[in-house]
Amino acid sequence: MAAYDKYAYEPFAVTVDLAVLTLRAGALHVLLVERGEEPYAGRWALPGGFVRPDESAETAARRELAEETGLFDVSGLHLEQLRTYSEPDRDPRMRVVSVAFAALLPDAPEPHGGSDAADARWVPYGTARPLAFDHDRILADAHDRVGAKLEYSCLATAFCPAEFTLGELQQVYETVWGTALDRPNFRRKVLATPGFVEQVPGAARLTGGRGKPAALYRAGPATALHPPLLRPSREGRPA
Repeated sequence: MAAYDKYAYEPFAVTVDLAVLTLRAGALHVLLVERGEEPYAGRWALPGGFVRPDESAETAARRELAEETGLFDVSGLHLEQLRTYSEPDRDPRMRVVSVAFAALLPDAPEPHGGSDAADARWVPYGTARPLAFDHDRILADAHDRVGAKLEYSCLATAFCPAEFTLGELQQVYETVWGTALDRPNFRRKVLATPGFVEQVPGAARLTGGRGKPAALYRAGPATALHPPLLRPSREGRPA
């Protein structure tokens, strides 16, 4: 180690970027911040920032989310690494490698700008373009990842409150996939999948329609769906 020269390679920075998704008023929304500083001052972007020398990428992601959007209490936040973005020219300041995260947040509170973010808002997915840096690509990749994971994992429950109806769970799939699903068929598949959901004993919720109140469910112990819940375009028939 005495002969190792840590200055032999040009240094570069590491950042984190977060594609935070939620459902609001029946539509998929993404959390965006308005940049208050150059580069791209005044442009909308995903929340994020530089990783400090004494923290991990996930710690930096949670810190930046809180500092830039005011979302300090994010109980129920599902956070997972998406991929690394390392194109040499992705940031005009210097060589910057970003570790991107996909995040899901049920019952999302209203954000507000902080740190170097002039503003923060929930924006309907697909309406705010172009974003700063390569954030359009990161957001699209996060949407693709979430859509694919809904087929094989129990990730859909991360969009839901602690107790939810099967109608609310179906809305998650329909909103993320952008397609309508057959209600009886969806209900049958969900209830036939071991460990996907568990009914809350004695709990029900009025849904505004006619008939008896809808039963409430919570996330079950399973992490994977067997069999998978394929979207209609992949199975060739309504789900």
